Amino acid sequence: MSKQSIFGRMSQLMRANVNAMLDRAEDPEKMLDQMVRDFTNNIREAEEAVAQTIGNLRMMEDDYKEDLDTAREWGQKALAASRKSDDFGKDGDEQSAAKFDNLAKVAIQRQIDSENSAKAVEPTIQSQRETVEQLRSGLEQMKTKRQQLISKRDELVARSKAAQAQSQVHDAVKSIDIMDPTSELGRFEEKIRRDEAMVRGQNELAASSLDSQFEQLEDLGEQAEVEARLAALRSGGSSEPRSLEAGGDESAVDESDFAALEAEKDKA
Repeated sequence: MSKQSIFGRMSQLMRANVNAMLDRAEDPEKMLDQMVRDFTNNIREAEEAVAQTIGNLRMMEDDYKEDLDTAREWGQKALAASRKSDDFGKDGDEQSAAKFDNLAKVAIQRQIDSENSAKAVEPTIQSQRETVEQLRSGLEQMKTKRQQLISKRDELVARSKAAQAQSQVHDAVKSIDIMDPTSELGRFEEKIRRDEAMVRGQNELAASSLDSQFEQLEDLGEQAEVEARLAALRSGGSSEPRSLEAGGDESAVDESDFAALEAEKDKA
């Protein structure tokens, strides 16, 4: 039971996959064109069947007419033989009169056979006529349906193409939606923003490095000024600023050194 259930599910899955593949592969225009071709072929086959039925009817009608003509001819022959018999009877020729009486009877019998043959085929002919009329009516309906199918095919193909065009336009617009962060334009904009941020960071880093270099230059200038004024004091000169050459290393000086200097001066 379980094995049958598995096989049944596998079969159903395969049918579902095949149907899905067929649905994706279906082209409405091609499918509608095939429907028109199939309908046209059906009409052609129906026309052949109707033509054959009409041909059979015409043959039966010809046979019927031939039987009626034959019956009429035998009737005329029977009438001629009967008159001939009467003529011989009036002349007293009983033997000839009897002979033509027999000929009249044979003609009448063949007339009856032809009439019976014609009557036997009458129902068949009537039935065939009704069948032909039904087939003709059905054939005309098929032709009308085919014309409607062609008109509907043109409408559906036009609608299908319009839907495809709208879908393509929608996809194209969606692919360049500037408000969509996942679009290509959004991705390019994000990359450019990162590049601009990188440039700003580099500029800030370069400016910071340049300020630091200028600060170092200013520190060196101050050290040179201090050394120059100290040298001037030692030589008994003034500590006013003047042009000096930078030289020597700066000794570390803090507030405690100034306090010691004040104490030495008071002691003296």
